Amino acid sequence: MVGKVLVGLFYEEALAALSVAPLNQHFDKAWIAHVQLKAALFYAEACYRYSLELHDKEEIAEEIARLKSGVNALSEAKKSSPRGAAQQLLDAINKLETNLNRNLERAVKRERQVYLMRVPPASSLAPLPTFSMVKPLPMNEVLDASKEKMFATLVPDNSAKALSRYTEMLDDIIRTQAEKLQQGSELARVRLKEMDFAFNSCFGRESYSANSFKRRCGQYRFVGAQRVWKIEEQLQKEATEDSQFRNQFGTRWTRPQSSTLTKNLQDRLNRFAGNLKQAAESDARIERSVREHSALMSILDRRPIESALPTLAKPMMSLDANEDAVVGALKQSLRQLETLGAQRAGLEDMLKEMKRKDDILPKLMTSTGSHEDLFRKEISKYDSICEEIAQNLEAQEQLLLHIQVCI
Repeated sequence: MVGKVLVGLFYEEALAALSVAPLNQHFDKAWIAHVQLKAALFYAEACYRYSLELHDKEEIAEEIARLKSGVNALSEAKKSSPRGAAQQLLDAINKLETNLNRNLERAVKRERQVYLMRVPPASSLAPLPTFSMVKPLPMNEVLDASKEKMFATLVPDNSAKALSRYTEMLDDIIRTQAEKLQQGSELARVRLKEMDFAFNSCFGRESYSANSFKRRCGQYRFVGAQRVWKIEEQLQKEATEDSQFRNQFGTRWTRPQSSTLTKNLQDRLNRFAGNLKQAAESDARIERSVREHSALMSILDRRPIESALPTLAKPMMSLDANEDAVVGALKQSLRQLETLGAQRAGLEDMLKEMKRKDDILPKLMTSTGSHEDLFRKEISKYDSICEEIAQNLEAQEQLLLHIQVCI
C-alpha cells in the first residue's frame, strides 16, 4: 500500500506541474489526461488497500469513508478525462471501481446492521499513512570520496608487463624443480627394480638341469631347421616354375634365370644352415659338460630356489660375523629411502603453496628501482627450497649406492 500511496503522490505532483505554465504549453492534453487518470488510479488503489486493513480492525466507519473517497476520485477522473485514453488504463480503472463498490456495499450493509456508527466526511480524514521506503543517509558522507582509493585496482602497463616477466621466471623455477622431484622418484623406482632383477638373476627361477638344457637346445635346433627347410622348399618351387615357363614360352620368357635372382638368398641360407650345424655341435659339447656336473647343478631344480639356500640365522657359519649388521643397515637404508620420497612430496606441495602466495604486484607498483633487482630479490626466496631438493636427491643417490653394495 505504501508504494501505491507514494506513486499516487508523485503523479499528483506531476499533474500539478503539467497544469500550469510553462509545462502546460509544451504537453498535449492527452498526456495531462493520462497523468490525471494515473494519479486517480493509484490514489483509489491506496484507499482500497487501506480499507482492507481497516476492515480487519473492524473500523467500519473509516473503511466506508475511504472506499467512498476512492470511488469519487475515479468517477471525477473519468468525467474530466477526454476520449482517447489507453484502453489498458481504462480497464484497470473499471476493475478497481468494481472492487471498491463491492466492498463499499458490504461495509455499508454491515454498518447498518451491526455497528450503527457515523461515517466521517472525506474532508475530515487524515492523509493516507506513508513512510520512507529507504533509510535516509546524509549525502555529504555518501558523496565523500576522500577515503576512497579510486584507482587502486588499475595496473599500469609497464607493471603488468613486469609482472608477466616475473611470472614466467617463477614458472620456470617451479617447473624445473618439479621435474627434478619427479625424476628423483622415478629414478629410485627404476634402480630398486633393477636391483631386484639382479638379485633374482643370481638365484634364477628357471631350471638348468641337463634334461632341461637338452630339451631347449633341441627345440631351438628344430625351429631353425624347420625354417631352413621351408625356405629351401620355396626356392626350389620358384626354380621349378621358372624352368617350366622358360620351356613353355621360349625366348618370350625374358626374366633372368632363377638361380641368378635367388643367389643371394641361397648363399644366406647356406650360411644359416652352417650356423645351425655349428650350434648343434656346440650344444652337444655343453650338454656333455652339464651332464658331467649334473650333481652340482641339481640344486637349480628346487622350487622355490630360496628353499635350497642357507638362511641368515644363527648358528649359521659366518666368515666375518656381520650378517645381522648388513641386514639391519639394508632395512634402515630402505626406510630412509621411503622417508626421502615422502619428503619430496612435501617439498612439491610447499613449492605450489609458495607460488600461490607469491604476489609482488604491490611491490612493483611502488618500486622506483630496477625491476630486475626486485626480481632477483624475490626469486631468492626459493633458493632454500631448491637447496633442500638438491640435498634430498643427493641423499637418495647415496642411499641407492649403499643398498646396491649391500645386495
